[in-house]
Amino acid sequence: MSEQLILAIDLGTSALKVALVNASGEILACEQETQSVILLPHGGAEQNPDDWWSAIARAAKRVLAQHRAWAQNVAALVCTTQWSGTVPVDRAGNAIHNAIIWMDARGAPYVQQVAGGGIAIEGYNALRLLPWLRKTGGIPTRSGKDSIAHILWLKHEQPAIYNAAYKFLEPKDYLNLKLTGQFAAGYDSIILHWVTDNRNIARVDYDAQLLKFVGVAREKLPDLKPPTAVLGKLMPEIAREFGLREDVRVAMGTPDIHSAAIGSGATRDYDAHLYIGTSSWLCCHVPFKKTDLTHNMASLPSALPQRYLLTNEQETAGACLSYLRDNLFFADDALQTPQPANAYRAFDALAARVSAGSNKLIFTPWLYGERTPVDDHSVRGGFFNQSLQTTRAHMIRAVMEGVAYNTRWLRDAVEKFCARKIAALNFIGGGANSAVWCQIFADVLGCEIRQVREPVQANVRGAALLAAVSLGWLPADEIPAQVAIQNTFTPNAAHRKIYDELFAEFLNLYKANRKIYARLNRMER
Repeated sequence: MSEQLILAIDLGTSALKVALVNASGEILACEQETQSVILLPHGGAEQNPDDWWSAIARAAKRVLAQHRAWAQNVAALVCTTQWSGTVPVDRAGNAIHNAIIWMDARGAPYVQQVAGGGIAIEGYNALRLLPWLRKTGGIPTRSGKDSIAHILWLKHEQPAIYNAAYKFLEPKDYLNLKLTGQFAAGYDSIILHWVTDNRNIARVDYDAQLLKFVGVAREKLPDLKPPTAVLGKLMPEIAREFGLREDVRVAMGTPDIHSAAIGSGATRDYDAHLYIGTSSWLCCHVPFKKTDLTHNMASLPSALPQRYLLTNEQETAGACLSYLRDNLFFADDALQTPQPANAYRAFDALAARVSAGSNKLIFTPWLYGERTPVDDHSVRGGFFNQSLQTTRAHMIRAVMEGVAYNTRWLRDAVEKFCARKIAALNFIGGGANSAVWCQIFADVLGCEIRQVREPVQANVRGAALLAAVSLGWLPADEIPAQVAIQNTFTPNAAHRKIYDELFAEFLNLYKANRKIYARLNRMER
């Protein structure tokens, strides 16, 4: 094997993957490590950065041990990670606090302080809203789950950590620091701090007015580089530990939404992809900068040169099935219910036995609040219209359908944003491994679902393809040709009526109950 290879790292919320990929996006080997989340009072969600690094080292060594020649052919390393996280580090690059991840909402009150007040539009101060939208394309979400909210929470509630921090880094940029010793962020990874002027996507930079709005000093934030930059060489000690050459280059990489878009193969303007993992999103590249404040989404700088990516996120998707498995069906408690070797395959088999609509049982998947198409941290999930005839099979299918209803809600907003219909979606993430779920999405959305081959590896594939572009090995416009479609699912017309009916009621459930959720889940401070 003489081809140059890329070692790609994908740091997700619940799992970490390390893969060897060639410049054409072919995955030669992949290893995985599970990750845990520390859930804390008042909406806290953290992870230990040391655990990330230990998992990377274990997985990388296992991948490289599969064939000795592979390690010597690795010419580049690239990371893609969960987005909207914050790792405070000291001057030596050491993390001085747990990573505050995208699920964390403790900064909500402080976002409201810097973004609210005065004459309000959608809850935002009009005099601040307009510069934010004009320069960044968005604005800090009131849910408190953006990176800037994490920093504000530290500033107000952990001032010793805030003052001791040399830089605040996104997870991807923290890993790059570990790999190269350089403090840097990408034009794409820095976006959710909402302090950069994104109007010229070829030269994104911090904006003094926006920094003043949030009250965070520029020197606390890293210098910025394009997503297609080559950050530098791998640290010699890491090269020795992993058994790699010392001339391995580290590409800037990109957050998970951006790498997923590339790894899905849907990189042409308006070609959309659907991701179902712990969370979910429905995104596409567009040729314009635009903001939809009502539905909490915007087109922001893409990882690809001179491109915008419509970004959004729904908080819990695959996590709903995981919750069903780990907390309701096979919880490790006095009932001692044994878990099957492959619970998700068993779920598929049970869901396939139930007719479309799950006997009109509706599940709302808002187990950790919601971001899009509504920014509502207090909304919660549950089963509605349950009866004595409801079985576990009904509940499993209802969860799958509920996630699909939520996606349809988002899809409708995306179509309005783009002013065109979405005829097909490239489907990636763990959810795309389920043929049953693929068909449910096709039926609920009324569009073609294209199941991407190796859908769980879309992020590492996308990161590697981006690295190939960065290194000049692959033209960006050739990316779609590198991604294979395994199966195509078309809508079943016989299911249209029941799914239209239940989708309408799904929306009614949110409208009827949102005030109750707000009262029940109001944060006590």
